[in-house]
Amino acid sequence: MEHEEQPRFFDSRAAYMMFVTTTTEKSAVAGRIDREAQRVSPGPDALRLLDAGMGDATVLVEAMRSFHKLYTHVPWLVVGKEISLEDVRQALDKLPDRFHEHPEMVFVATNMTYREVSDLRPRSGKQAVSWRRTALEGSTTIDFTRQIRSIREALAEDWQVKTSPKTGNPVYVRPAVHVIYRKDREFILRRVLPEEGAYQGSFDLIIASQPYRARTTAEHKVKTVIQPLARMLAPGGRLLGIHAYGRDPGIEIIRNLWPDEDPFWTDRRALLSEASRRLSASEDRDLVMVHTNDAESVFRYEMQVMPVEVVEHIGTSSILAAWNAAAYVAQIDEERMSDAVASGAYIEATRSVIERYGRVWFNDESYVIFREAG
Repeated sequence: MEHEEQPRFFDSRAAYMMFVTTTTEKSAVAGRIDREAQRVSPGPDALRLLDAGMGDATVLVEAMRSFHKLYTHVPWLVVGKEISLEDVRQALDKLPDRFHEHPEMVFVATNMTYREVSDLRPRSGKQAVSWRRTALEGSTTIDFTRQIRSIREALAEDWQVKTSPKTGNPVYVRPAVHVIYRKDREFILRRVLPEEGAYQGSFDLIIASQPYRARTTAEHKVKTVIQPLARMLAPGGRLLGIHAYGRDPGIEIIRNLWPDEDPFWTDRRALLSEASRRLSASEDRDLVMVHTNDAESVFRYEMQVMPVEVVEHIGTSSILAAWNAAAYVAQIDEERMSDAVASGAYIEATRSVIERYGRVWFNDESYVIFREAG
């Protein structure tokens, strides 16, 4: 049984924003991406990158700064997959500086599924794609900012969602692709610009950071996310997967309330084993599952409101931030989250862990799949 349907965890915008602003998770993930990017070689005409869960692009933009240092004069095709309109708006707002520093870039935002991103076409073939192209005029960040903000109305039209009756997750009403680039670099980028109905993507680096619910099985994660992404790798390309690992003070906070809680069902070894089984067809034989030890795979990020030097002075804001982060990472469902907050039980559950360690941190683990070159 694949357990595809799970209770909705407490993933409100407020919870997410508190998590982002009170932990170092985004910069830690960007640092892990930077390590992997140094092992990547661009294709013959561009560095092709897919962020398979762009979010608000906080991680992607920081990673792009590193890419610029590594591949300063190489054209880029950067594809960001994201279903949330609010995230796409915030992501595009971060792009003017990137277009200024790295002019030879094509940026593509899409709401399509993992299986559709490879050729930017809906699987059914029956839905028309809202395909828009924006060629940015000028050369300054204020020029780019004004033009990118001018497409917000089009974004609102294209990024409408509905709820899937099968999974309860949001799905697009209409598939959309927005292509953005600098007009003064159009000649240089002509071989990189995707064309509607004629695009076939393969990527040198694919980022899959927290792309699935923790409580789904290895079979479901591989079938719906990892397998379609791995098949998009170009020769020499690398897929970097990242997800929560546990075994940290964060999960201790959660187990103070629910001792048997085990949100991290499948580790990287289980995922790579299942991926190896599924990706055994002849066309996938050049895909390599990279098995690494914990020292290479696992990395840490911390609460920014800690450390606490005098435990007696642990404030309400620190407790709330640490609790929110622990519940967010463990993907606690709304009903249990509400009960813990309403009863105040979360306070002592969190305080005791802070007093024990003096701070709170979390572990992520990463894994890599790469396609052998020629």
